[in-house]
Amino acid sequence: MNKSPEPQFIPYARPAEKESAFKLPGLRWWMISLIMLGSILNYLTRNTLSVAQVRLQDTLHITERQYSWITGAFQGTIMLQPICGYVLDVIGLRIGVAIFVVAWSVINMAHGLAGSWRGLATMRGMMGFAEGSANPAGVKATAEWFPARERGIAGGIYNIGASFGSMLAPPLVAAAIFMFNWQMAFVFTGALGLVWVCLWLLFYRSPSQHKWLSQSEREYIAGGQEKVLSEGARPSIWQIASQRNFWGIAIPRFLADPMWGTLSFWLPLYLNKVRGWDLKHIAYFAWLPFLAADLGCIFGGLVSAHLQRHGVSVVNARRAAFTLGAFLMTSVAFAGVVNSPYIAILLFSLAGFAHQTLSVTVIMMASDLFRRSEVATVAGMAGTFGNAGLLIFSLMIGSLVASIGYSPFFVCLSVLDIIGAVVLWTLVRAPREDQPAFSVIQK
Repeated sequence: MNKSPEPQFIPYARPAEKESAFKLPGLRWWMISLIMLGSILNYLTRNTLSVAQVRLQDTLHITERQYSWITGAFQGTIMLQPICGYVLDVIGLRIGVAIFVVAWSVINMAHGLAGSWRGLATMRGMMGFAEGSANPAGVKATAEWFPARERGIAGGIYNIGASFGSMLAPPLVAAAIFMFNWQMAFVFTGALGLVWVCLWLLFYRSPSQHKWLSQSEREYIAGGQEKVLSEGARPSIWQIASQRNFWGIAIPRFLADPMWGTLSFWLPLYLNKVRGWDLKHIAYFAWLPFLAADLGCIFGGLVSAHLQRHGVSVVNARRAAFTLGAFLMTSVAFAGVVNSPYIAILLFSLAGFAHQTLSVTVIMMASDLFRRSEVATVAGMAGTFGNAGLLIFSLMIGSLVASIGYSPFFVCLSVLDIIGAVVLWTLVRAPREDQPAFSVIQK
């Protein structure tokens, strides 16, 4: 069943002297699990502030508008993730990821030194840049370690980290605050990242260097890689930006990511201000939308894989999964008008499920449309647009929520992904086998 790689798949060939007697079956799944663990810690650290803000608004007297500026500082610098992606493409994942994770972990711990909203904004800005490496790293690793037919499921697994880390934040951060103080919550979550870096440096290698990768698995991975997306000359950012395929995934990211930002940054405050929940109630229930999002990560990958098994192309399977998630997202429009806060949590949970169903598919499309040597840069550029959408939406909430409330924003979120699905079907074209990925430009 496994197909031997074509001769040009040089990145997966290794000199015989580097071979090890020990081989770990299914090593690619161990690698994606390690990446997922890192993603969990990434989102645990970035969501520490949203939970702690319930206490910070009393201790540091931070208003909703000031809080939007703090989150805006994070979103402004995380938009620089094309730089992170380029660094990862140039120096490689193993060292590059270790540098970025050490940086964001130390900066997160330093949040405890802030004594005002301006200090927190400074820390968030620095952490946003370092955390911008997470998405390009995950997409690049998935592209290197998995054949095309498994990338949807693998991408869903590593994207579980986003929702699972966000899910852990309410109970863990609340517990740290109750047991110690809000400063200790940042120290605790940041220290976990430093532990993970040790595991990363110990176990992660690329497929071309990993001694535990068996020859049969190496051939299976290489045999499933698209020839048109094999390694080649790295195009400039301007060449990438000239492609319709880039805009076909960047615009849906711009429209989709505000939903995730709303769950991550604003849900605890909404439950506190509008629904009247204290920190204990938030710790009990605010993690549920992220648990549902975990299931959405897997569901999106399974939908895509199922369609591919029935003859649908990779690109069309991804677009179909995105569209399904977009229609499920329309339910969030009612979250602000239902009387029961528990029904509202249920609707937010469905929104989390829907978002990750569509988000994981559009994120992984970077690995379906672009070369291995440029995929992290592309993922970073698309992530910039996603975070730009999140930034604009978050600043609008901070400026207008006092006068118009949250409900209009929930209605807006319900239609943005439908527009994104239209863009995805309109702009994206699968690369041809006889044409380099970076030259697929709209005629």
